[in-house]
Amino acid sequence: MYTPRAFAVDDLQALDALFARDAFATLVTTGDDGAPLASQLPVLYRRDGDTLHIEGHWARPNPQASHYSPALMIVHGPHAYVSPGWYPDKEAAARVPTWNYATAHLRGRLERFDDESALVDLVTRTSDVFEARVGGEWRFESDDDRQRRQLRGIVGFRFHVDAVEIKHKLSQNHPAANRSAVAEALSAGDTNAREIAAMMRAIEP
Repeated sequence: MYTPRAFAVDDLQALDALFARDAFATLVTTGDDGAPLASQLPVLYRRDGDTLHIEGHWARPNPQASHYSPALMIVHGPHAYVSPGWYPDKEAAARVPTWNYATAHLRGRLERFDDESALVDLVTRTSDVFEARVGGEWRFESDDDRQRRQLRGIVGFRFHVDAVEIKHKLSQNHPAANRSAVAEALSAGDTNAREIAAMMRAIEP
């Protein structure tokens, strides 16, 4: 990922926040034929100090379920268009449009598994997390043979992270007056824009 120094973030709490906001990540791998393949997948994320624990699963027919290392996981944050008309120095500096956003790219290795006990554990924890987020009550019933048979249709993975790149492009390379004006304009926008405005204001000196 192209990350100018002004936009680089080295605090893993920023990664925690991205996963807490949106745990529906993009996983990119390369098959034996050299062609890249991307899947959008819900994942479970946990951090112990500098050690990251990321788990998820594919549908078994997904070709990516047979891919191995290396892999890239993209974690998506808020993003918003920035109009050059918002900058106080738009004429003097000949400003152009841009986009502000937050994201993280994780590079690492995949460990596949399909033993039933591990899949039961994964699906149980996954449903517990995401049902709680929507106020639902569905749970995986390990005693229900019908549900256990459906485990044959998935393959689990653990993603072992080797490198983390976090990028917050929040107009840090602009004068303070521009940053304030952009944050003010974005605060009147949609949910993504308001999130970016809040992030911009959080880093103001």
